Amino acid sequence: MQTGENEQALRKILDMTRLISIIILGIHFYYYGYSFFADLGLTSKFSNRILENIYRTGLFSGFLKSKFMALLLVFISLMGAKGRKNEKLKLKTAVYFIASGLFLYFGSQLILLLSFVNLSAFGVYICLTSFGFLLVITGGTLLSRMISRTLKGRDIFNRENETFPQEERLLENEFSINLPAKYYLKDKVRKSWINIINPFRGLLVCGSPGSGKSYFVIRHIITQHIAKGFTMFVYDFKFDDLTKITYNAYLKYRHLYLVEPKFFVINFDDLTRSHRCNPLEPSSMTDITDAAESARTILLGLNREWIKKQGDFFVESPINFLTAVIWYLKKYNNGEFCTLPHVIELMQLEYNNLFTLLRSEKEIEVLINPFVSAYLNEASEQLEGQIASAKIAMSRLSSPQLYYVLCGNDFTLDINNPRDPKIVCMGNNPQKIQTYGAVLSLYINRLVKQVNQKDKFKSSLIFDEFPTVYLNNIDSLIATARSNKVSTCLGIQDFSQLKKDYGREQADVIMNITGNIISGQVTGDTAKQLSERFGKIMQERESLSINSSDTSISRSRQLESAVPASKIASLSSGEFVGMTADNPDCRIDLKSFHSEILNDHKALQKETENYIDFPPVRSLENGIVNRNYTQIKKDIQDLSESEIDIIAGDVNRKHLIVKKKKN
Repeated sequence: MQTGENEQALRKILDMTRLISIIILGIHFYYYGYSFFADLGLTSKFSNRILENIYRTGLFSGFLKSKFMALLLVFISLMGAKGRKNEKLKLKTAVYFIASGLFLYFGSQLILLLSFVNLSAFGVYICLTSFGFLLVITGGTLLSRMISRTLKGRDIFNRENETFPQEERLLENEFSINLPAKYYLKDKVRKSWINIINPFRGLLVCGSPGSGKSYFVIRHIITQHIAKGFTMFVYDFKFDDLTKITYNAYLKYRHLYLVEPKFFVINFDDLTRSHRCNPLEPSSMTDITDAAESARTILLGLNREWIKKQGDFFVESPINFLTAVIWYLKKYNNGEFCTLPHVIELMQLEYNNLFTLLRSEKEIEVLINPFVSAYLNEASEQLEGQIASAKIAMSRLSSPQLYYVLCGNDFTLDINNPRDPKIVCMGNNPQKIQTYGAVLSLYINRLVKQVNQKDKFKSSLIFDEFPTVYLNNIDSLIATARSNKVSTCLGIQDFSQLKKDYGREQADVIMNITGNIISGQVTGDTAKQLSERFGKIMQERESLSINSSDTSISRSRQLESAVPASKIASLSSGEFVGMTADNPDCRIDLKSFHSEILNDHKALQKETENYIDFPPVRSLENGIVNRNYTQIKKDIQDLSESEIDIIAGDVNRKHLIVKKKKN
């Protein structure tokens, strides 16, 4: 037991041992330097008698024997020494002292060998040996003051402690996305797989620009799903990066489909490489709620600030007005002019003619009456607040190029129709986000409505830079599309970007409802939220305590974040963290991962160099696009004139004609 009495007794024993070693060394000097001491007059009969007795013991039978004995006793005394600990002391310093001391202690004998006559050389021998002896004691004392136990390892960033086992099996099924990866576990690099075996539960791909979302993740989702027979929609924000990948994957795997799909592209910049499609196809709108959803989507896409103000009077009023216009054209002559360009032009009519036409349709009379009342009662400020915001926003879409694409019928948006499967790519332009994004939002809204139905082919919806388009009720799509085999992949840069464009509530729902998540480098709240989602793992902790007499290290185990927010913020390109969802028939215990996705860069580069560009769809003669633009305006003008004439000539409907009273 380490009591005060025991420590004091031990200290006395050590001091005695060291004193004995000094005495032995002193006798060694006197025994072998007798002539030197005799010249100095330091001998006597008593000392001679002692030397005779020491000689008989045999301790000095060899010159080095007594020196070794003295050194051994010094080492014994140093083994129990306890100096004041100092963590700054280095082993190298102590070794230098001991090595130089031993060199002088034993090397001093050379002085005697080289000086056969000069007895004063023995005095030099005594000085060098004694100095070496002191250096050995000093070095040994420094060793006792060093911290003999140090903290485990030198991992100042705690990387090794934050590693955890990950899924190393390849779990594949007819729907899965499988990404090869490697990860670090303790002190080894191991191979692993990121297995998204149920993509229908939603996949969120996060990462700041340059983190590798498209190159390491989205391109493999496209190629693997096409190889497995998925119909597909791709929102290509930077056209035609993803479109080129999709088209070449389609050429490679189209023979594997039960019914070979057709490939379509929507692109507003190069009309020769774009198909035409009417998002307001009358046959796809079964009731007025479809028109209302379309109106909400396009107006909120044009006015992103309205997303956070839904329910306000001056937000809902323009939506109701646009709903009435769309439904009127849907009902007119079996939807002959039910296209977005015709809707835009109809909205530009004078109020007298516009309200007269809209009042003639019974199904929208309830929607249009408040506007008519405001007009007739000369509430012009209120009316302009209700309608002008919609007209001004929609007028931004009035261009020959947009009109040409939006009024055609090259294909329908039911991409997973078993009889007519399709792969559709829609391209945006980062320089025209607000205009193109609103139109593409309408396409996507109508497409999702038709895709999310029973008894259809499995389909994959991929959105690059998802916040640049507005998809109403995206949370409902993710929640309900699973049973209809619709896989949804949303690519975003940061959670704050989603909150800015969709509002906090809907952004939170999107983040929380997706079952699979893959994230590259993100910072701030996004990193914190992801870190909490990945949970905690058991990690070892050590602490070092130093006092004047002892040093102690305590070890403990406690739960800490598996992937801290700081680590997510410092991920390299191609390095991802995330969590996958499993199925009842395929359980995954190790759902979380922190790994580097392995791409065969040379093979991908070679594949990219051999890509075939999407061919032109048509050759456009000069004036065709402008003639189409002019024709749409003429269609609405003819419709207005003919319908008002018919209403004016009908006794039962004549009262519907709106005429503002003159003062």
